[in-house]
Amino acid sequence: MWMVVGLGNPGPKYARNRHNIGFEVVDELASKHGFPEWKRGKLGGDSTQGMLTTSAGRTKALLIKPMEYMNLSGFAVQRFVDFHQVDVKQVLVVHDEIDLDFGLVRIKAGGGHGGHNGLRSMIEQLGEAGFVRVRMGVGKPGPVPGTADGGAAVARAQGMATAAGKDKDVAGWVLADFPSHQAATVRAMIKAAVEAVETVASSGVAKAMNLLNNRPNLGTA
Repeated sequence: MWMVVGLGNPGPKYARNRHNIGFEVVDELASKHGFPEWKRGKLGGDSTQGMLTTSAGRTKALLIKPMEYMNLSGFAVQRFVDFHQVDVKQVLVVHDEIDLDFGLVRIKAGGGHGGHNGLRSMIEQLGEAGFVRVRMGVGKPGPVPGTADGGAAVARAQGMATAAGKDKDVAGWVLADFPSHQAATVRAMIKAAVEAVETVASSGVAKAMNLLNNRPNLGTA
């Protein structure tokens, strides 16, 4: 069985944030494959379980949305892993990725957290990083208007460390909604991520990476 984790923050305030695209992907996956309604249990997240039906056959999957906020996501994931006795290599997490241009969807096996608090929490609580990721490119915030070097210039002018200014910009970026003109690309990304999950579950990580990781940017295709 595959355990598919969509990362995000609970509540309507965050529903359309860049940071919540993982929630949107698992919602779409559940809807497409006719999974039962999401249920809130005692493990710290919403879950639903069913069969992913693909051209390669049917695969059992457990879908999870941690409900303890992004930086605590690992606690719920660890509880679900223990309760359902899932091997960490059978865990697939869908998350936003600022180090990918907006419109790119990529599969990765293992790796670090790259500053993503949800991944950081998962790695800390699971004690390893060998889970599979479907990375949803949301890009990075651009320069602050009126400066030549963006946030760094503002940080220097205000006597703050550049890194702190950068972190603040990134937090605001991922906790903001996608602008309306990007809606079609976001829908295409969600569809591509659903296909990525299906391909990993039915054909394995290596084949999925070979098939899907060279596809063009959905925002420019």
